[in-house]
Parts: sequence; C-alpha cells; structure tokens
Amino acid sequence: MLRAEGVKKEFAGIHALDGASLEVGEGEAIGLVGPNGSGKSTLLSAMSGFLRPDAGEITFDGRRIERMKPWRVAGLGLQRTFQLPQMPEKMTVLEVMLTGARLRRGNSIWTSLLRPGAVAAEQAEAIDRARALLDEMTLLRLANQPAAMISGGQQKLLSLGAALMGSPRMLLLDEPTAGVNPTLRGVLAERLRQVHAAGTALVIVEHDMGFVADLCERCYVLDKGTVITSCAPSKLASDQRVVEAYLGTKAFGKDGAPRRSGAAL
Repeated sequence: MLRAEGVKKEFAGIHALDGASLEVGEGEAIGLVGPNGSGKSTLLSAMSGFLRPDAGEITFDGRRIERMKPWRVAGLGLQRTFQLPQMPEKMTVLEVMLTGARLRRGNSIWTSLLRPGAVAAEQAEAIDRARALLDEMTLLRLANQPAAMISGGQQKLLSLGAALMGSPRMLLLDEPTAGVNPTLRGVLAERLRQVHAAGTALVIVEHDMGFVADLCERCYVLDKGTVITSCAPSKLASDQRVVEAYLGTKAFGKDGAPRRSGAAL
C-alpha cells in the first residue's frame, strides 16, 4: 500500500535520509523507531508530501507521490499528524475538527449557489461526525473552546480527530504520546486500536516501547537515515545493533521484552 525506496534527503550537507526504504501493507500497524536524529520525522514528512526528497521513489496504492503537494497526498487517503501540533488561535476545537472534513458539495461556488440545501445538509453531517469523534476522544465538552488554549495532550487528540474526519486509509503518526498524560495516553491508544481494527493502516513514530509493542505488528529501525532492521517489536531486543548502538538496554526488561512504562528509545 505504501512503499518508500532509496529515499534521500540532505540538509546543509547532513544526510537526514540516506537511502531509507520501507513497505507497509494494507491494514498493517508499523512502528518506526530509532534514536533522535535518525530521520524518522523526515521520512514521515517525505511520505506525506510536506518534504520533497532529493532522490528515491515513494508510492501509495501504486501511485508515485514523492512530488505531490500535501493536500493531494491527503486526498488519496494518506494523512499525518505532527509531534508538536500547532493550533489556530482564533478557531474553536470544533472548527479545527471541521478542517479535516471533505466537503465535496461545498467546495464549488456554483454548487453553493445552485444547491444550497445540499451544501447545508453536507455541512450538518460533517458537524455531527465531528462532534461524535470529539465525544469518542473525551473532547466534546471542549468543542467551543479555543483550540490553542487546550492542553498539549488534548491537542494531540484533536490533531488525530481532524485527521480521522477525512476517513484516511493510512495514518502517519509522529510521536502521538509525547507530552501526553497517562489518562489521555490510554484514550489515544484505545482510539488507535479501534481505528486499526476498522481497517486503517498505521505508521507510528514513537519513543515509548510499550506503546509500540501494544499497537504495532512490525517495526522498522532507522539510524543515520537508513533502515537497519525490520522485525516484530518482541525481536528488537535480540538484535545487538539495535540494543547496544541505538535503543539502549533501558528500553527493554530483563526478559528482553519492551518495557510497558514509557521507556524511551
């Protein structure tokens, strides 16, 4: 479904990505892990259209996307969230949710003029869906609050909700639990399980090994812009390159399994 091959990106002579390659099947949940500066977020940006790679190919559902604009990539069903979501200061939580809706009837001035009833019905349906998603993520009570004033964890949930408004086929998530308190982390994890169970593929950049082990079927490990291994989360501890050079033994328990207490990569 998603394939990156030999992706390269350089910034001021530094190779953020140096031939990174991965594949994600339809409906899979994949972890993308590695030390800080290994190229994880850069790869997500390249795969979602926010960054044009210097070399390599990226395809989604058989279509080349490495030179597409982000909104075109999103229109194909590939959405991403960011590690540090930035919310508009003058928009409410509900209004931010509605930015993720695909209002096909209302995107034309002629349709708005000639079929105002149909456009109004589409807008009402989007509002109902937005409120339902906010309720699922425990944010409905904040629907009319300024989005920039809610907590960082709540903004992470809001960012996920806005992405889900477009019913994506695949979600690219950049450190969804960073800065999120344990209660909201549980809400976020449960919502992602539901999304994945409904058939949406997930690619998750994350430093919490327990979170990765709970949600992901496979992991890719990046270092210095290159994928060094791909395996099940439970197998990471048996790869000495991963444990000693990149993750550190603190990410794993004595039995070699990923810790469940938020241990960082």
